[in-house]
Amino acid sequence: MKKLVGVLLFLLVFTGTAWSADLNLDVRSAILVDASSGKILYQENIDTPLPPASMTKMMTEYLVLEAIKDKTITWDDTVTTSDYGFFLGRYGGSRVFLNEKESRTVGELYEAMAIYSANDATAMLAEHVASTETAFVELMNGKGQKLGMKDSNFITSTGLPRDMLSDYAPPASLGEQEMSARDAAILARELINTFPEALKIASTPKAVFRQGEEHPLQLINWNWMLPGLRYELEGVDGLKTGYTEAAGNCFTGTAKRGNIRLISVVMGAKSKEHRFQATKELLEYGFENFTVETAAKKGDVIKGYEKTDVLKGKKLELPVKVAEDISLMVKRDSKLEKSVSLTAVEAPIKKGQTIGSVTFDSGSDYLRDKDKQDAEVDMVAAEDIEKASLIRRLFRAIKNFFSGLF
Repeated sequence: MKKLVGVLLFLLVFTGTAWSADLNLDVRSAILVDASSGKILYQENIDTPLPPASMTKMMTEYLVLEAIKDKTITWDDTVTTSDYGFFLGRYGGSRVFLNEKESRTVGELYEAMAIYSANDATAMLAEHVASTETAFVELMNGKGQKLGMKDSNFITSTGLPRDMLSDYAPPASLGEQEMSARDAAILARELINTFPEALKIASTPKAVFRQGEEHPLQLINWNWMLPGLRYELEGVDGLKTGYTEAAGNCFTGTAKRGNIRLISVVMGAKSKEHRFQATKELLEYGFENFTVETAAKKGDVIKGYEKTDVLKGKKLELPVKVAEDISLMVKRDSKLEKSVSLTAVEAPIKKGQTIGSVTFDSGSDYLRDKDKQDAEVDMVAAEDIEKASLIRRLFRAIKNFFSGLF
């Protein structure tokens, strides 16, 4: 079977590894990603596993929301504080001071986790989903593998290091709590794309725990880039901060302006202020330098690849078209690279049948191979072509034979 495989280059080819930019972020690692496609727009040391601190809680959020979706738990379930939760309520860094045997709903605990990064609330959610934190950690690592997170290891639901957990510390055999900036971006993207409700809660600047009860606790979101907080930035509506001595200051942020949503990760910043300043530089760089462009619309033909060969058909050529709209993130004033792959097909052929594929901007880096593959769009048959009769194919073969002689 004759193969027609072509690559058409327009004027200027994009660089192969995220567009260069000298942002001088002064952090241990950083990444900026288009939330829609998973395309990497900026990267700095993104595959080095580092302590993620409370950014770990993005995985706990994912698994809690998944359990709610699967109806194994509900928002209104009542969770009674265990000895571990009571311990974290006294010594667990950011916390809502859960009392021993205190009962709270999943919804209350989730808000405390997502808004205030409460470690005691987080651990109680983990125990509610999987009975024990140890079992929950197994779910975390299994989900990480399924999501394509190659440089992560979870040992707690909270991100707290072993040396802060006294008798509740996980065994050394489980290794260390680690996550790369790439993996944090993968997790954030999966969380907000799969469960948009996560942003509704994460974007809450302030809330009250134990509302209307004795000793209410005001929860001020640790994401100080939200509206009304100290480092407010246009469009920011998530997602998760983190700090431990080993991790430094970390932040997975996301912002939407117009039809563009970006995800940023900074790890190892020197201070809370620094992590927000670095995030601002990343997000502003993305919004100022990139735009969404429509490269083709459903039904369009690609110049130079309007048709492909047909074998054993009543017609010898098949018109092909793009199966769906193609919109992609591009750097402003850049020209596109386009790759088209078409294969000769054998009749009979049905209209709409996949014949090949087209990819724009194929040289760019993506978070995962899967994201790059998802950027390919089908080329499909624009009409039906019936199979030619045996007599027609015989006469065609004879004609081609004699034409070849002369």
